[in-house]
Amino acid sequence: MDELSEVADAVADPVRREILLMLRHAPLTVGEIAARFPISRPAVSRHLRVLRESGLVRDEQIGRHRSYSLVPARLGHLAAWLARFDDRQPDWAQRLAALETEVHRTRRERSQAEPADTHTQKDTA
Repeated sequence: MDELSEVADAVADPVRREILLMLRHAPLTVGEIAARFPISRPAVSRHLRVLRESGLVRDEQIGRHRSYSLVPARLGHLAAWLARFDDRQPDWAQRLAALETEVHRTRRERSQAEPADTHTQKDTA
């Protein structure tokens, strides 16, 4: 299975999407996550395993507790793929390139105009 399909499958479940939203602010333990759901702790652990195997979260053993944190980079490919369907989304790369071109053009025009302005000021003085 390719990376995009793996991530899409993992976020297809509403419980897993809610877990990802929880983890975007800070790492949480299984107990902290499970306390926010009406499902059992083993069910939450299974959801976390799917998220971990898809690379969307990472876990770290801290003493007797396992802490989970979000790996936002894995969502980037899915977000980019989905963005292609949103016509309202501006193409920021293209807009920034156009802005850069305009800045360089303006600087070039100003630098070409400065010697003439300086010369004109000396003649009028």
